[in-house]
Amino acid sequence: MEVEIANGATVAQVCKKIGVTDQTYYRWRTEYGDMRVDQAKRLEDVCVLQELVQENARLKKLVADQAPDISVLKEAASGNF
Repeated sequence: MEVEIANGATVAQVCKKIGVTDQTYYRWRTEYGDMRVDQAKRLEDVCVLQELVQENARLKKLVADQAPDISVLKEAASGNF
């Protein structure tokens, strides 16, 4: 965003291009504008980690939900019912 604005695009044009309002841009700029590059990368890493934790929890739940079904099917397939 900032690069495009520095190259002559207006805030309104850039906001329209990425699908946010001008108000959102200015809020982001206030919140993150003075952030250094290393801080931004760290924030990105934290967000990625949170997404991975959520995905891992979802997959664990999926496995836990299917484990009894698999057990029953294995027992039925072995003829011990």
